[in-house]
Amino acid sequence: MARRFVELTDDPARREAGHNNPKEWKQRTFPTEEEARRSMKELVENPEFETDAGDRGWRYGYTSTIKPWTRE
Repeated sequence: MARRFVELTDDPARREAGHNNPKEWKQRTFPTEEEARRSMKELVENPEFETDAGDRGWRYGYTSTIKPWTRE
C-alpha cells in the first residue's frame, strides 16, 4: 500500500533528494506562513496523508507518494 506524505520546507530540493527524487512529487509555494500552515493542517486532517516532519520551514509545501517498492 502506498503512503502519501505532506510536509513544509524552506529547502525543497534537499527534501526531494532526501526522498530519492520520487516521481510522484508535487510542490507548491506559499506567500505567507499562515497560509502554509493552514494548507498543511487541511491535508493532514485527510486520512490519505501523513507527515513526520519537524519544523523545516514553511515557504514550500510538498506531497510525495512512497510505494512498497520505493527505496528510501
